[in-house]
Amino acid sequence: MAFFKPIYKKMSKKWHPQAVSVGKPIEMDELCKQIALISTVSSADSKATLEALGLVLGSSMNTGRTVHVEGLGTFYYTCVSNGKGVDSAEKVNANQISGTRVRFIPESRRQGSAVTRALIGENVMWTNVSSISGLDGTGSGKPSGGDGGLEEDPLG
Repeated sequence: MAFFKPIYKKMSKKWHPQAVSVGKPIEMDELCKQIALISTVSSADSKATLEALGLVLGSSMNTGRTVHVEGLGTFYYTCVSNGKGVDSAEKVNANQISGTRVRFIPESRRQGSAVTRALIGENVMWTNVSSISGLDGTGSGKPSGGDGGLEEDPLG
């Protein structure tokens, strides 16, 4: 089940749903346990592979390449140069770059005229977060984490 909260948009002067995360993030150990349950590899092997994936993604993108992981998606770098523009293309240089971001495009598949994303389940059920009794999933009524367990953009 996916959750949303109502948010007021000043531009449209209307209320819209915004996706939110509840509870704490699922950590590496839990991911590895779940992978081990549905595959032929151990939890330890899953963890070693996922840790290596992060290193390989970074070193591959450092060579200027994008990285496509079948069934997951494509990772690539973008750069930020906030307020550091110059007057001509000849004057552009790396000193203008103030930040590097990793971008991700989920895998997509075309089925007839419809495009689906691999990471999106077939029947995502959306529920208003205010309708659940406890944000930590325990039903205690106490939100988890210092911000009520809600994350507007967990990737920054």
